[in-house]
Amino acid sequence: MSNSTAPPDDVLADGRHHVRSLLMRESLLDKDVMSATDNETPVVRMLPSAHVVKVGASSIVDGGRATTYPLIEAIGQALQRHKLILSTGGGARSRHVFSIGIDLGLPSGVLAQLAIADALGNAHMLGALLAPYGVVAIPPEIFGHLLPLFLTAAPGVIFNGDPPFSLWEHPPQIGKIPPHRSDAGSYLIGECFGCATVTLVKDVDGLYDKDPKAHPDARFIPEVTVAELRALDLPTLPFDRVLIDLLAVARQVTQVQVINGLKPDLLAGALAGEQVGTIIRKD
Repeated sequence: MSNSTAPPDDVLADGRHHVRSLLMRESLLDKDVMSATDNETPVVRMLPSAHVVKVGASSIVDGGRATTYPLIEAIGQALQRHKLILSTGGGARSRHVFSIGIDLGLPSGVLAQLAIADALGNAHMLGALLAPYGVVAIPPEIFGHLLPLFLTAAPGVIFNGDPPFSLWEHPPQIGKIPPHRSDAGSYLIGECFGCATVTLVKDVDGLYDKDPKAHPDARFIPEVTVAELRALDLPTLPFDRVLIDLLAVARQVTQVQVINGLKPDLLAGALAGEQVGTIIRKD
């Protein structure tokens, strides 16, 4: 790392003023420079009392009234006590679009853009059902910028969980399906804003060593660290696999919980910090 040669008064010999800073004249690609940024002021938790709840589209919304309405009621009750940032994905519609897009040879970035549209449709439907409880569906263009304002005015908000990487989606290691989908996007919001909890609402009790729907003898995993989960190298997961990598470098939200939305009463416990499903921890 180079040092500044500017005089103490920050005025160079030719009269130009120089702004001193940690990253002055440094390469942002230098490992030592990157490490130095961890020694500065801790990251601000912008919404420390808010909770992120990702409602699985395939798990809950696609099941229609039978699976969605009981959870809506549970969310409505939770809104009386907590500020909620709700999200959802595209579900069956995204899977259908992925299938057609892959058959047409479309790149992952295009598939990611299409998935955003599907998730937005489900977000609007859930937003309509939650409107009596004061939940506001925020347009993607202003969601991040005005999130604190809306949470001050309303008990909860809802958005399409797919992150807006769009055409800039990261190429997946395997296949063409966009790796950053609604689970990852929901977690990233919680991590960025420093929220209290991130809960993923699915249609299983949590994490298993294999798909419990296909294997009745599947073993339930109540709690696991990122390192342990990587070592297990499970064939399938109930959440976006890239979430493991995101948790590994977490700064603020260092764990997520997967709960069963078909048992909607569990939501209250999850928001209270209780273990009612599977907890995945950074370490």
